[in-house]
Amino acid sequence: MKKINLQLVVKIVLAIILLQTLFFKFTASPESVYIFTKLNAEPVGRISSGIIELIASFLLFFKRTKFYAAIVIFGTMTVALLSHLFVLGIEIMNDGGTLFLLACVCFVISGYLVFRYKNDFIKHINLFKPTRK
Repeated sequence: MKKINLQLVVKIVLAIILLQTLFFKFTASPESVYIFTKLNAEPVGRISSGIIELIASFLLFFKRTKFYAAIVIFGTMTVALLSHLFVLGIEIMNDGGTLFLLACVCFVISGYLVFRYKNDFIKHINLFKPTRK
């Protein structure tokens, strides 16, 4: 029986969530337009956040960039959650809190990945430290 790679599973879940929301951002769905209009960031914020999430979702699967991608996703989900809590509210256009819940899931998964990959980052940084002789 094969052992399931937990990091791969959560990265796939995270990428699926982020990539499926891109359709709504890039096609200017009413929910996306409403959110970014209320945040005074329509259309630049909507499109740029979509591009950032697209790039981060892609870089999540490469060894050298997975930590940075997780950090970027963690940061964007932090902003999304704060926007929901302080500006937008939990429920957007009668969605029952689905967007907020998806942001929470992405926040938790990306936080887990940042914690999990922090040692890779530390090793990478140590490569550039001068050695004493």
